[in-house]
Amino acid sequence: MIPLASLLAGALLPLALAPFDLWPLAFISLGLWFYLLHSNPQRALLLGWWFGVGKYALGASWVYVSIHEHGNASVPLALGLVGLFVAGLALFPAFTGWLFGRFRGNAVSASALWFVFSYCLVEWLLSWLLTGFPWLYSGYALLDTPLAVFAPYGGVQLMNLIVAGSAAAVVVLMLERQKLRVRLATFAVVLLPWLLFFPAALPRWTESTGVHQAALVQGNIDQSIKWLPESQGPIVRTYLELSEPHWGVDLLLWPEAAITLFEHEAQGLLEDLDSRGRETGTGLILGIPAVDVVSGDRVIFRNTAIGIGNAQGRYVKRHLVPFGEYVPLEGLLRGLIEFFNLPMSRAEPGPWQQAPLQVAGNPAQMAICYEVVYPLLVSNPPTALLLTISNDTWFGDSLGPQQHLQMARMRALENGRWLLRATSNGVTAIVDPAGAVRGRLPQFRAGVLTGEYHTMEGQTPFSRFGNWPFLALLAGLAAAALTLRKRVE
Repeated sequence: MIPLASLLAGALLPLALAPFDLWPLAFISLGLWFYLLHSNPQRALLLGWWFGVGKYALGASWVYVSIHEHGNASVPLALGLVGLFVAGLALFPAFTGWLFGRFRGNAVSASALWFVFSYCLVEWLLSWLLTGFPWLYSGYALLDTPLAVFAPYGGVQLMNLIVAGSAAAVVVLMLERQKLRVRLATFAVVLLPWLLFFPAALPRWTESTGVHQAALVQGNIDQSIKWLPESQGPIVRTYLELSEPHWGVDLLLWPEAAITLFEHEAQGLLEDLDSRGRETGTGLILGIPAVDVVSGDRVIFRNTAIGIGNAQGRYVKRHLVPFGEYVPLEGLLRGLIEFFNLPMSRAEPGPWQQAPLQVAGNPAQMAICYEVVYPLLVSNPPTALLLTISNDTWFGDSLGPQQHLQMARMRALENGRWLLRATSNGVTAIVDPAGAVRGRLPQFRAGVLTGEYHTMEGQTPFSRFGNWPFLALLAGLAAAALTLRKRVE
């Protein structure tokens, strides 16, 4: 029954995130998990693994859509691959459990501090280790709560800490009934974030430098026909027809790989679009695949975004999606099943340092698809505007697109910037610096989202210092936990 309870605790966490947004469940999920770990420290590693299975089996269930529907794997094979994916990711919460069980204190107060440290440390490791998978963070649950005002200070990692700290503190209040001093201190920890959230008491880190008009185009091209040669012409016509009434806006944004011609094959089209943009004062930014022949027959594919008309620059995607854009252990897996031979699965990343795109003279930071889930990639260097383009048709009608939008919203909040998000079939949205959605298009329908955005200047503490303050806080938390353990035992 105890492993089942840990599995349930893990499954509660995705329900706190988009599209369910039952945010109190994030506190219940981590609170229940901490209680189980503290009560059964000898089984902490196993309980951590079961928590991870519950978390990822529900929260990352969209992987099945990519493997089965777009990778054409049979149902048993797709389920088996998803099972391996979930079991592998669950090793991270298992490590949290092991770390907790190995160094925790017997006193519930010391145990709580070490739980918060262990949980937040492993979530931070998930942001970069083995290329990272920073998905399903508990901190995203706070995006539409008053506690969201802390995101510009420490990003989503600080939000993770607030959720874990509050959840563990409530468990301490429930279990520690003899020491009044401990109970009062713990009660203060629970209340403190809520007492500090008042916007009037917090500075505004960024301010507007101008108001502009944008049109975000959603072509709704089915993934099953997107890369067929005979679809190239109809896809181009779709985007031209949707965009036609909107020439004259400051920014026209098309999604990732909007055009399935390679860049060198589309030069005539791009020149025409460039001329139209210059005539109307419109900057067009669009996703288009590119190819380079480096030597002999060796070809490099690149996932790019380019600016034409009243926009300039070229961005090459830096953080590629495993299996979608490159195949780890390619010699063993390439050709094994169709999923490992998806279109554009031989891409190579662009250089880590790239100049921002320019829209009417204003620098704009671009993130293509999966890149937007990496906070530090988006925040550096600071620009006047954030842009993200994506092809979320790989997720189908699953939890993935809504989760993806929620993470993009957090990037806007962390950096105090407007964020424009154009996708192939949803969710296309305009997000303000508070992380609020100002406009969005329905999924699975072609359309154009129009609205205004502001260019911004200034830097939030997070965009200036990144995760360093959070890591310093984490180190202090570990020191406090170990000191308290020695003092009370």
